[in-house]
Amino acid sequence: MNKENIIVTKSKAFALRIIKMYKYLTTEKKEYIMSKQILRSGTSIGANVKEAIRGQSKTDFYAKMNIALKEASETEYWLELLHESNYIEEKDFLSIYPDCQELLKILMSITKTQQM
Repeated sequence: MNKENIIVTKSKAFALRIIKMYKYLTTEKKEYIMSKQILRSGTSIGANVKEAIRGQSKTDFYAKMNIALKEASETEYWLELLHESNYIEEKDFLSIYPDCQELLKILMSITKTQQM
């Protein structure tokens, strides 16, 4: 029985989109600072989710999910900066930003139910 875990699936798909964005920003826009930041935070969401799933305790699970939430919030910030500084176009921003907000909502829900 292989039940799909929505946060694992969505955070990995988001990370792959962030990697593509990073490649675009570095090759096409020659932007290296913010692109590195968003690469780090955007891929860290899924990494922390995976760590949480394999956590040793409920406390460990909650701690890793909370880190994933913080990384998602940071990624949201970098997306806003990249958009407002015209490194990413409106259509690209409107394509990825809602996905980040969805991850934030899911992670907020998970961390709220896991608080002790």
